[in-house]
Amino acid sequence: MFEPDRRHLIAYVAAAAVLVVIAVRLVGRDGGSDPVPSISMAAPASATRVRAGPPAPAAPKQLIWVDVAGAVRRPGLYSLPAGARVAAALERAGGVRSRAERAAVNLAAKLADGQQVLVPLRGRSGPAGAAAGASASGSAAAGGAAAGEPSGSGARTSLSSATQEQLEQLDGIGPALAQRIIEYRDQHGGFRSIDELQEVSGIGEKRLQALKGSIAP
Repeated sequence: MFEPDRRHLIAYVAAAAVLVVIAVRLVGRDGGSDPVPSISMAAPASATRVRAGPPAPAAPKQLIWVDVAGAVRRPGLYSLPAGARVAAALERAGGVRSRAERAAVNLAAKLADGQQVLVPLRGRSGPAGAAAGASASGSAAAGGAAAGEPSGSGARTSLSSATQEQLEQLDGIGPALAQRIIEYRDQHGGFRSIDELQEVSGIGEKRLQALKGSIAP
């Protein structure tokens, strides 16, 4: 019988050892479990984002004050945004009265701080449109004479349209009294008669009689 020599025996043993090692690895791989993959938690995007500060407060709107007077429903002092028009002032004052001369007021004109908006009655011009000429004053004098009032030789001063300077030229009328006359007509939309002047504080019966020849409603 053939007996392997020493070299063949060593080769067989080495081959068997390799097979054993391979078998052990295969068994270990099949019996084990795959390693759990590591999961890295990414930081949320909001954590790295810079937080914005609170919004800056809006700049306050600039306001102007205007005096709305004459033939409006609620005469008085009103605040409006800068750049507002006359129409906005009249709206704040409740609108014009039925007897108001709306065409005498430019609704589209821009307002200025401290301005007075005066709405005259129909058929009467406001202080801005008052004429110092004899023709306008003569018409007022003719109207007074038609109403049975005494007519003077000179032109009459209209209580509803005269400026403060013109009122101060009347006999016995000073700056304070002229200002009260203007305030009264602004609140009541003008004067409807000469006798209504007695409603102004400081005008008595004697002073009214002295003025009748030089004034008109």
